Amino acid sequence: MIQKVLIANRGEIALRIHRACHEMGIKTVAVHSTADADAMHVRLADEAVCIGPPPAADSYLNIPNIISAAEIAHADAIHPGYGFLSENARFAEIVESHGIVWIGPKPEHIRVMGDKVEAKRTAAKLGLPLVPGSDGPVEGLDEARAVARETGYPVLIKAASGGGGRGMKVVRSEDELETQISQARSEAKNAFGDDTVYMEKYLGDPRHIEFQVFGDGEGKAVHLGERDCSLQRRHQKVLEEAGSPVISPEERDRMGGIVAKAMADMAYRGAGTIEFLYENGEFYFIEMNTRLQVEHPVTEYITGMDLVREQIRIAAGEGLSCSQDQISFRGHAIECRINAEDPQTFAPSPGLVKNYVAPGGMHVRVDSGLYAGYRVPPYYDSMIAKLIVYGSNRERCIMRLRRALEEFVVDGLKTTIPLHQKLVQDPEFLAGNYTIKWLEEWLGRDSG
Repeated sequence: MIQKVLIANRGEIALRIHRACHEMGIKTVAVHSTADADAMHVRLADEAVCIGPPPAADSYLNIPNIISAAEIAHADAIHPGYGFLSENARFAEIVESHGIVWIGPKPEHIRVMGDKVEAKRTAAKLGLPLVPGSDGPVEGLDEARAVARETGYPVLIKAASGGGGRGMKVVRSEDELETQISQARSEAKNAFGDDTVYMEKYLGDPRHIEFQVFGDGEGKAVHLGERDCSLQRRHQKVLEEAGSPVISPEERDRMGGIVAKAMADMAYRGAGTIEFLYENGEFYFIEMNTRLQVEHPVTEYITGMDLVREQIRIAAGEGLSCSQDQISFRGHAIECRINAEDPQTFAPSPGLVKNYVAPGGMHVRVDSGLYAGYRVPPYYDSMIAKLIVYGSNRERCIMRLRRALEEFVVDGLKTTIPLHQKLVQDPEFLAGNYTIKWLEEWLGRDSG
């Protein structure tokens, strides 16, 4: 059994992992930059090791320093959380080469799914439905024209190594193709050091639906249902739901069975998320995240499972804690991502938290490292809290969410709490009638 886990992350996810470990009787080691010396996860961990100055490249992305911290603290496992090094196959290999347990997927699966082109090829072999497009990287303009003519305009150019909307361009006619593919390559090169791009059919107005999966690494896998992550701004998720307002139990069982079989066939290990675009009743694979997701708590609410505990169990060689027929889905859960940002301009708003009051009551959960007197640093992602609420159905969940947002107090800096308060009053949101384009259009109407 794992005795001591080094948490190679910061903020709310580091605190989330720490809590799961302590509930399992496992000691924790926090690593931190000098900017995070007073962070909650550092205060609560059994041990803490400073791994560098504030810039992430010198601390949370510094592999030698993290490995050194694990060896100094005699940690026998490392949990990477999400972001930072969580999907870095080389880091996973280095961890395992030092005889330390990697609480995550096999390095080869991280590498394959981290390459968008190779991920599509692998998904096709595993029987997952794909968006029509190029079979691999698009090398030249003539090949791009041929692919676009075959799939039909509009088409989407995407960076093979990318994410977050960088290196992504919509091409609506052949006249735009040369300029847009050149710009996509340039953006991809600047952002990721790789100008490889591929093309696929541009879907007009889909939803973003993802399935949570777990595998034991030896050919067994289960799915934990779907999450609807369609409410996005600039390709960044803002609010997530489980289950989706538009997916029937029959569709969940059908697609869940397909993704679970795919993970079993590849002998996937640990937690993963298969992401799809969903339009006109059809699912189209877009990518796989080989890590824990920010939005994992909504799945925990509707299944009653602790996903971090499950990750640790699997990494320790204990296998899956349940079979598919033992997993049931009950009620509805919604997560709001609370960012330290101006709710109108979305400009970052780091600073001193003068007063902090988290909402409470039945089925209300806040994942956050905030406390009164804590100074939110300007060096990292702006998400400072996650508000997760559960109800026996979607309507009751939303009513509870409204109440919880009213109780949530973060004084001293601007947050996106007012944005969520407006969002959960909107008739279209209440009807579940939204797509991946809806939120930005809604924000445009609101600012106008």
